[in-house]
Amino acid sequence: MYQQFFGLREQPFALTPNTDFMVNLSSHQECMNLLQVALSQGEGFVKIVGEVGTGKTLICRQLMKELDSQGFVVAYLPSPELNGRELLMALAKELGLNNLKLDNPHDLRERIFYRLIELARGNQRVVLLVDEAQSMGRDTLESLRLITNLETEKRKLLQVVLFGQPELDELLQGKEMRQLRQRITFSYRLMPIVQGNIGHYVNHRLTVAGYNGEGLFEPAALKRIYRASSGIPRLVNILCNKSMMAAYGKGDRKIAVRHVSRAIKDTEEAVRQGTGILWLAGGVTLALALLAGVLYRGML
Repeated sequence: MYQQFFGLREQPFALTPNTDFMVNLSSHQECMNLLQVALSQGEGFVKIVGEVGTGKTLICRQLMKELDSQGFVVAYLPSPELNGRELLMALAKELGLNNLKLDNPHDLRERIFYRLIELARGNQRVVLLVDEAQSMGRDTLESLRLITNLETEKRKLLQVVLFGQPELDELLQGKEMRQLRQRITFSYRLMPIVQGNIGHYVNHRLTVAGYNGEGLFEPAALKRIYRASSGIPRLVNILCNKSMMAAYGKGDRKIAVRHVSRAIKDTEEAVRQGTGILWLAGGVTLALALLAGVLYRGML
């Protein structure tokens, strides 16, 4: 709605994970470096944990792009709410094994094993990326562990990267999970954006979206966004988007604290400045104000 008004080619703060907007944040870069090192070792599980909205899915998709360019065979499970057999079927499909009608998990694992051997003979390494891994059941995790037992004399035939919320750590603490825990050779916890990087984050996304003017967000507005979002990238995106909507509705070319304040009041998860209390304002106020502003300017 406001793209033309601010001179943008596309939406700069969309919530869909788009690797074109990947920002070189310290935590994200450290995570990517660790993933590259871990996968170069050729064995075990890797675990990436982060709070909701810290960018796990974006990193997962960026890793997929990089691994594809390096010749890896990448299998991807975006929502692993599957039982053990369903997990095996999904992995088999990702590996190009279609039209399987095997009910016995042992037979499924055997077919996957021969497929992995075939890929290894072609010097192709296979990585399984599991997003939202905290949703997996214990039997599914056990099936996943058994798959990683498949190996040659020299290396594992399958590496696994688990991306999940902190609940994944809780899930793995059970006594019955100790064998899987021992297989996790590398792990990393994603952190929110630090305050000093909030301007870089916002301005980078604006630039990628086509903005080429001077700073669109006033420094005080950025500071307010940081405090209200606690540096969580998804919340930063939501607040920036709504702040721009508020400015557009008023015909303002710069994003000031007053626009951010309106965005905060319209966002339940945004923390009220200086209090730690959540705003529980109605979600329609900003939309109505924006619509009124657009209609008013359309009548001029």
